[in-house]
Amino acid sequence: MSAVSDRLPAFPWDKLEPYKKTAAAHPGGIVDLSVGTPVDPVPELIQKALVDAADSPGYPTVWGTPALRDAITGWLERRLGARDVTHRHVLPVVGSKELVAWLPTQLGLGPGDKVAYPRLAYPTYEVGARLARAGYEAYDDPRELDPANLRLLWLNSPSNPTGEVLSKDELTEIVAWARAHGVLLVSDECYLELGWETDPVSVLHPDVNGGSYDGIVAVHSLSKRSNLAGYRAAFIAGDPAVLGPLLEIRKHGGMMTSAPTQAAVVAALGDDEHVRVQRERYAARRESLRRALLGHGFRIEHSEASLYLWATRGESCWDTVAHLAGLGILVAPGDFYGEAGDRFVRVALTATDERVRAAVERLAA
Repeated sequence: MSAVSDRLPAFPWDKLEPYKKTAAAHPGGIVDLSVGTPVDPVPELIQKALVDAADSPGYPTVWGTPALRDAITGWLERRLGARDVTHRHVLPVVGSKELVAWLPTQLGLGPGDKVAYPRLAYPTYEVGARLARAGYEAYDDPRELDPANLRLLWLNSPSNPTGEVLSKDELTEIVAWARAHGVLLVSDECYLELGWETDPVSVLHPDVNGGSYDGIVAVHSLSKRSNLAGYRAAFIAGDPAVLGPLLEIRKHGGMMTSAPTQAAVVAALGDDEHVRVQRERYAARRESLRRALLGHGFRIEHSEASLYLWATRGESCWDTVAHLAGLGILVAPGDFYGEAGDRFVRVALTATDERVRAAVERLAA
């Protein structure tokens, strides 16, 4: 019997190690802009909520506390404009990557079924299909897919890696297409609160879904908006006919968010000020890096939202990675996200102000 790992592609980040060593050897130290991991402190009100809930000797529930479900439904209505959201419409998950990787399996997909995701995309969409032994296909426009055997359609707006945002009209048309063909649409919206040149819209908005959550699910994370990547705090929202069975499966599988983390999420979703402060940090870093990259001869495409700049010098992405590593700057090669990215690099905004200044100085030299 072959190991489950045999179904998976080679882990792409291992290929970056030689370039990381080169960048680390720079006299001024490495500026790591390759991974979108938060570097700023967890807001104090969230830390306090976590500490206050530290005495949690019993098992938490998979569905979360009523306070957590209230916080999620309240945020969906306040921030995303969703309407008539009940506890049956939401489900906490142990970080969004876990959900993305295991959703096809938990939906019962397998050989003969197909999963589709954007041509340039987070690699875990493909990984999830492989783990389930399902087929997979990358698309440029989901409305051009053959719907035969297509069971799961991933959207990602704002996009990782490109920062591209689907318009309200595009989302509306894609939702209608998926419903017409009986395809479950799952929208990864983890960067939705980080729009810079446009205001991203959720599939949960009534202007997009016509006031119905049938056949749609949205994925949201607190990793980026609240610096909670280390907490593994996320949730999904949408069609109760999908979320109900997932809740039962996850009960059997023990997929439960820790009780202190649940309390922290309640605090995080109830406070908009820390999100505003963090957005301002990222906006300043984005503008500095954007100007420096353009001045260094790069062209930036899309990047109207999310935590990345999608940049090119018109050469192989690995040549660009090597060039920047020589300046002590580490970025992610675009082909990590699909062959269509082979002439781009993804530049993360998740570095301290001091490290961003160092990168800007090196690019200007």
